[in-house]
Amino acid sequence: MPQSKVIIGSEEWCSFPELQIPFIKARVDSGAKTSALHALNITPFLKNNENWVHFEINPLQNNTKITKRCEARLIDKRVVKSSSGFREQRYVIITQLHIGDKTFNIEVTLTNRDSMGFRMLLGREAMIGRLVVDPEDKYKLGQPSFDEIKNYYQASEIVKNGLRIGVLASNPELYSNRRIMEAGEMRGHEMHFLNIKECYMKLDATKPEIHYRGGRVLNDFDAIIPRIRPSITFYGCALTRQFEALKVYTLNSAAAITQSRDKLFSLQLLLNHGVDIPTTGFANSPLDTNDLIQMVGGSPLIVKLLEGTQGKGVVLAETKKAAESVINAFKSLNANILVQEFIKEANGKDLRLFVVDGKVVAAMQREAAPGEFRANIHMGGTASVVKVTAEEKKIAIRAAKAMDLKVAGVDIIRSSKGPLLLEVNSSPGLEGIEGATHKDIAGEMIKAIEKNFKLK
Repeated sequence: MPQSKVIIGSEEWCSFPELQIPFIKARVDSGAKTSALHALNITPFLKNNENWVHFEINPLQNNTKITKRCEARLIDKRVVKSSSGFREQRYVIITQLHIGDKTFNIEVTLTNRDSMGFRMLLGREAMIGRLVVDPEDKYKLGQPSFDEIKNYYQASEIVKNGLRIGVLASNPELYSNRRIMEAGEMRGHEMHFLNIKECYMKLDATKPEIHYRGGRVLNDFDAIIPRIRPSITFYGCALTRQFEALKVYTLNSAAAITQSRDKLFSLQLLLNHGVDIPTTGFANSPLDTNDLIQMVGGSPLIVKLLEGTQGKGVVLAETKKAAESVINAFKSLNANILVQEFIKEANGKDLRLFVVDGKVVAAMQREAAPGEFRANIHMGGTASVVKVTAEEKKIAIRAAKAMDLKVAGVDIIRSSKGPLLLEVNSSPGLEGIEGATHKDIAGEMIKAIEKNFKLK
């Protein structure tokens, strides 16, 4: 006689005995095929000649101070499309799930679920033949008491004598900003989100100040992490310089951010430091268009607006006639442009290397979606873990150093001439690369600040 199925709600508490996680709240989603578990710092290793993974879990929702270190046998790596449409490569494990009075093995993908809230998603493959969902109800199998949870979980090691750190940015809900705030709090620091548009300053020879909307004086910060959108570079860097005048440590300086946003100057600076780039041309007059096109090897070629940001203002000109039309159109608007060779052999792929404090802490490969081109820059598509060469790491570190950036997203393209640097981003996003690599990059940024204070 078949075993009866257990009715569960849309949210339930469960546990993973083999991972020693007795309490974790799951979102039940029959629309998702595979179950997913929140995991950070995922590291593969060999155990008894089998592939295993180490990883960390923050098992409680909205609590990043409690961390459990786990390990499990690795059964697969596969590309998974999230509910937001983002594709990432995930590690897959099989482990015991205990829910209600049932215990059984399920397949689980490991991914950073900070942006999703629930640390666990229970998919339909785990439920087939065992569980039935009542979407109108929650916690049909009961809930642990607060004391039960509190008595079991112990907070992870926290940095003593925490610092007062401000994240200077525009959107507190942006994944990167939230992750940095959480990483700082997890390491025992007092974190504050400072909205750039709500800050203003007093320039004074003896008593410079920064005020926050409402009149509060921001005069007691130990460190600032600037996360400045390209559209507000001028004002964001002005505020960063003011913090520097107040002797506040800034993870990236205003001067470094400013020069990284000047495409032409940054390329000249990188070349002066021995970093190779795709052949690039710059001219002032439309009369020089023909020679400019020949200078970079002819068509197809890339035309980039100097003022363009994050892939905007970038055009692939596939023929000489198209290149002339695009260049002359921009010139007629008095727009400054760069003309750059198109790296055909890259086949729509580039690399993003994330540098923190002189080290490459993570790297991913990005591939354009079918039917799209990658104009020597990231244009969307999928991201996956990639093994970068020693030369590529060296280029990324040298580029960050040349730009005087403690934190940088360095974009590299593989060409027949070897790796070429495309761009250096002074406020690189964390979502794509943390999702693809499962590395705690936000934590590395906080550690870089701690290192500065320990060295003093």
